[in-house]
Amino acid sequence: MIRNIVFDMGNVIIRFDPDAFIDRFGVSGEDHKTLIREVFRSPEWVMMDRGVLTDEQAADVLCPRLPERLRETARKLIALWDRPIYEVEGVCPLIEELKGLGYGIYLLSNASCRQPDYWQRVPAARFFDGTLISYAVRLVKPMPEIYEKFFETFSLRREECFFIDDNPANVEASIYVGMPAAVFDGDVGRLRAKLREAGVPVRE
Repeated sequence: MIRNIVFDMGNVIIRFDPDAFIDRFGVSGEDHKTLIREVFRSPEWVMMDRGVLTDEQAADVLCPRLPERLRETARKLIALWDRPIYEVEGVCPLIEELKGLGYGIYLLSNASCRQPDYWQRVPAARFFDGTLISYAVRLVKPMPEIYEKFFETFSLRREECFFIDDNPANVEASIYVGMPAAVFDGDVGRLRAKLREAGVPVRE
């Protein structure tokens, strides 16, 4: 029986859209946008999530690779992408409903050391019983070890948890370690159907 629902954060609870961030900071020209996008695809971005680089340290490494005219924008993107935060529509009401039904609500996300700061501004945060963030344990999804650390940290039985992530590789890893899971494609109606299939009695 499922007793706990475990959520990823980016593009599940809040939007993480590099192109939208780039537009917000007024980057024009496809060549410039392509260069800036590489910030989000870089090994240093993963290293921030793993907790081996701070955001500032990553910016110090990344910015010299860019044309000088883009460096300040890149620093702002790294430091301020979360201002403002945009929720994924329909997910907060679902989380509130799950909480009301008595389910434990948890977060398992890849994110850098700034996550605790901006998480406080996420409306759904108030419903969560616990969070495990990659930087804090120096492990990232889809490494099996981060899932094992999650179960250990909160003393949860894997078969009693249901994991939701937008990345199929992370979902596959969850299933591999014995935690039922589903890929979230942005459609909350389909997610609700997947939860009902797993025995979680959410509304249609």
